[in-house]
Amino acid sequence: MASSIDLAGRTALVTGGAQGLGEGMARALAAAGATVVIADLRDDQGAAVAAEIGGHFVHLDVTNELSWKSAVDAAVQTGGLDIVVNNAGIEISSLIINIEPEDIRRMLEVNVLGTVLGIKHAFRAMGPEGPAGKGGVVINVASVAATIAFPAIGGYSATKSAVDRITRVAAMESGKLGLGVRVNCIYPGLVPTEMGAGLANDMAELGLFPTPGDAVAGVVELTPSGRLGTVEDMADAVVFLASDQAKFINGVGLPVDGGMGM
Repeated sequence: MASSIDLAGRTALVTGGAQGLGEGMARALAAAGATVVIADLRDDQGAAVAAEIGGHFVHLDVTNELSWKSAVDAAVQTGGLDIVVNNAGIEISSLIINIEPEDIRRMLEVNVLGTVLGIKHAFRAMGPEGPAGKGGVVINVASVAATIAFPAIGGYSATKSAVDRITRVAAMESGKLGLGVRVNCIYPGLVPTEMGAGLANDMAELGLFPTPGDAVAGVVELTPSGRLGTVEDMADAVVFLASDQAKFINGVGLPVDGGMGM
């Protein structure tokens, strides 16, 4: 689908772009005219999506510093770097009384460290001394989980709350350092992707809802818009924040949750 926003001439790197929300964001950015670099651990899947949208694929482990440097260098070589979407993330459900330290460490590594490294290397590439050097936009993907108290996602909620705080500090640092990079984040609501379906299944398995369908119905009941979000809803928000239409929007968290987190 063609976009009413024009991102022609810009290069975007999307982490976790091989499937789910990241894939939708990559497709929407490409539809708006951007050259898209999909960065993911899923090589075959990511390369296939990149080929479909006329973009590029690069292998990326977001928890690894050298992997980030290689991915950003590859993106810059395609024609620059203007947009970085830190979308890659994982969710491991658990009641706090049963939480496993390793699960928390893994979510911290992917969701928090992965986002911090993404901002770091975006700043280094996009700032006036970097190889791209024209400034740009970083969009971090937090979650409605950062704004609500929903059972069994305590660790995930904590990491996504951290993404929100990091976003705001990064925006301030970019301004103070004169980097010319806007930094914002979005709070997606529940979307029926593989991760969203997994969360609903987890809620039922933990005995919090009779069935996964009841878990979904519980989320919808908490949402003023009366439905789940779609991949397109989240992708549209990313395209907007990446565009000049959002040129004076900086350091904010944009809820894309149908009102669930109000």
